[in-house]
Amino acid sequence: MDITIRAALPAEYEELGEITARAYLDDGLLSAESGAFYAAVLRDVAARAAEAEVLVAVHDGRLLGGVTFAAPGSPLAEIAGPHEAEFRMLAVAPEARGRGAGEALVRACMDRARDLEGVTHLVLSTKAAMLGAHRIYGRLGFTRTPERDWAPVPSVPLLTYRAEL
Repeated sequence: MDITIRAALPAEYEELGEITARAYLDDGLLSAESGAFYAAVLRDVAARAAEAEVLVAVHDGRLLGGVTFAAPGSPLAEIAGPHEAEFRMLAVAPEARGRGAGEALVRACMDRARDLEGVTHLVLSTKAAMLGAHRIYGRLGFTRTPERDWAPVPSVPLLTYRAEL
């Protein structure tokens, strides 16, 4: 499949927000404690685009999914330390999964991070249940960093990964 990765266009924000929220909701990844709040955050692509870079995967003019890339200093970087960039909210529409869109989005984040002066690593947080994403991370050289695992709220434990660029 020929997938193009590019910056999200404002006209795509609503659709990407829905793809992202649906991916998390339909996969049972949002807790009762934080679900409604975080679904609203996932849908608010415009707010993310104002604070970070939102990338989309497109095939034949169709939006397949997206990711938020947070360069150092971005308020959306939750776990990145010195010399690290971070990506968040990776989501692919259910009908597009298994076709390379998720991996293409992660590779684009790695490329963006490599292009930033002084950035030596790319980090991310993920839920234990996101097994398909974990396979992508492993293929691309990310390693688990359990010492950095954290929870934004008690009912949402997150695993962390880091890749050397």
